[in-house]
Amino acid sequence: MGGVNFRSLTFMILIAFFVWCSSIETCIARRGKHWRQSRYGAALYKKKGGSHGHRNYHNGGSKPKPPPPQSHKATPSPKPKEEVPPSTPSPHGRYGYDQQSTVFNVLDFGAKGDGKSDDTKAFQDTWAAACKVEASTVVVPAEFVFLVGPISFSGPYCQANIVFQLDGTIIAPTDARPWGKGLLQWLEFTKLKGIAIQGKGIIDGRGSGWWQDAPYEDPYDDERKLIIPLNSTVQERPPMPVRNELSGKMPSIKPTALRFYGSFNVTVTGITIQNSPQCHLKFDNCMGVVVHDITVSSPGDSPNTDGIHLQNSNDVLIHSSDLACGDDCVSIQTGCSNVYIHNVNCGPGHGISIGSLGRDNSKACVSNITVRDIVMHNTMNGVRIKTWQVQKSYLLPLTSDKKEEEKGGSGSVQGVLFSNIQVSEVQLPIVIDQFYCDKRKCSNETAAVALSGITYEKIRGTYTVKPVHFACSDSLPCIGVTLSAIELKPVQEHYYLYDPFCWQTFGELTTPTVPPISCLQIGKPTNNRVQSDHDVC
Repeated sequence: MGGVNFRSLTFMILIAFFVWCSSIETCIARRGKHWRQSRYGAALYKKKGGSHGHRNYHNGGSKPKPPPPQSHKATPSPKPKEEVPPSTPSPHGRYGYDQQSTVFNVLDFGAKGDGKSDDTKAFQDTWAAACKVEASTVVVPAEFVFLVGPISFSGPYCQANIVFQLDGTIIAPTDARPWGKGLLQWLEFTKLKGIAIQGKGIIDGRGSGWWQDAPYEDPYDDERKLIIPLNSTVQERPPMPVRNELSGKMPSIKPTALRFYGSFNVTVTGITIQNSPQCHLKFDNCMGVVVHDITVSSPGDSPNTDGIHLQNSNDVLIHSSDLACGDDCVSIQTGCSNVYIHNVNCGPGHGISIGSLGRDNSKACVSNITVRDIVMHNTMNGVRIKTWQVQKSYLLPLTSDKKEEEKGGSGSVQGVLFSNIQVSEVQLPIVIDQFYCDKRKCSNETAAVALSGITYEKIRGTYTVKPVHFACSDSLPCIGVTLSAIELKPVQEHYYLYDPFCWQTFGELTTPTVPPISCLQIGKPTNNRVQSDHDVC
């Protein structure tokens, strides 16, 4: 019994011992855990400023709880920059419009815009600033009238793609002093790349003083000789007023209102050009010209006020415009090629003309011209080609006898299409005149500019004098003249009516015409003179 009790007591003592040991390990374990936390926390606290919160968990260690947010009050490190693709710059943002196309307003350079003060210098200063900045914009604001004298907006050292934003009105001086002895242009843009004039503004040449003071020797449209009033008297130019010292006469040289010279990629759109002393809009020696949605306006009796004048210019597009003037709505001179004109309203005026060519025995080259979808009302001509007569000169050799030599212009006009032309009360809808002369007295000699490949199609409407007038050179007849779908009906108004006329004109009729144009000679001439190398363009 005692042995049993002894064994029971020993067993109970062992159990108590194991329980006591278990309690001690638990405490030690808990104490070690708290120690590790305290040690990590102290180390983290010491490293706060340098590690920026980076945690390095060692093997065998327990993952500590993240410290509360309020314990991280140090300035956070900046985030790495993200690779953001470049966006389209805002047209009005600081790094968009202002950097790429700085705006220069003429008012900021001293322009008054009251229609009385001379704003020429302000325009010059504005251009000088804009010229230095690529894709800059010169602003001529609306609701102002700027009096500007003769001025040249010049390159070639200007930056490209300058925009001349014309929303106000620019007027020319009517005083003779700013013009000196005479200038060929009023507003001129020279040797520029990517120049554009746009807006809803007006360029007003105020040319009535020039027209009234025009000298009697000014060029005179030779087609007037074909227009005979019903009272059998030849229509003469109205008498001009007599000049005197009190009239404040203008120079005999009349300026073009707006001229572009030696420029590339020229655009003119939206504006109105009116009452120019002479030609309204001229392009000389330019390449890549676009004109659209413009208005040209001057009286039908204003002398030599062509609407658009092209010379030595290539790759030209003119469309969607209204042209009313006292001379050709569009005049295409020597050196022009790849010209496309469409959707233009013409009248009053003298129609759309190629020429005059070969003046002063010069060489004229014109090719690849298309004129289509045109409306003409109350014009002298419809579509016309005109070349100068051969002029005679007298050579004086060693002998005393005079020797007469014919010296005509040279070159050619080829590849011309006139299509879908609607004429209304036009005096002479279709004209080729190789006996052209714009002076009062010219000898009737033949011209030497060769014409070939001229097509007329869908020319319809009414005429008041003569439907067709083909007067070609004896030495170089017109060849390859094609007519198709011609329907022209007479309207008896103030002039004698004439039948179609042809002289030395060869080609074909692809459809019946109204009226019949039986004077056209089918085929080619048998004795057509071959052009020399000097004549070929």
